Amino acid sequence: MARVLIVGAGLTGSLCAALLRSELPQRPLSIALWDKARGAGGRMATSRSPHDPRCTADLGAQYITLRPAYAQKHRSFYEDLLTHGVLKPLTAPVEGMVMEEGSHNFVTPQGISSIVKHYLTESADADVFYDYHVTQIYLRDGKWEVCKKTGSPEQFDIVVLTIPVPQILQLEGDIVNISAKCRR
Repeated sequence: MARVLIVGAGLTGSLCAALLRSELPQRPLSIALWDKARGAGGRMATSRSPHDPRCTADLGAQYITLRPAYAQKHRSFYEDLLTHGVLKPLTAPVEGMVMEEGSHNFVTPQGISSIVKHYLTESADADVFYDYHVTQIYLRDGKWEVCKKTGSPEQFDIVVLTIPVPQILQLEGDIVNISAKCRR
């Protein structure tokens, strides 16, 4: 069974895990997501009051826009999120919003991080670990050895980096040489 590590449990990482599960159902994969934060969401995080869980603030996007140029390509994602109640149409006016003709805006009743959590659920039995801060990645005998700030290194067949580029550039190990070749 191939071991896959996805670094980052934000929108890209969670969607990547869900798509791997849905597009390769016959392929036995062990999928792990590691994130340095304490919870899912990345740059699409929802903060909740410790005193009242109904009091939330989205720290990333406050609404999502489906633009005409992407409507055909992304429609299935929006339909899935609407069907599961993750998204609902934005009906209230937003001061200063300029609407492109044919665009549709949506909000997330449970907070923007609910999109990420939905895709983590769709990734079935993927193992999600928080407070796992990746520091080094080495290629050893055809496997990727991934080191984190605490704990022992682990080996994976495939590593997918979904973290922001500045964080990728801070990584050490063989990944430095590989990423330098990609920039040339």
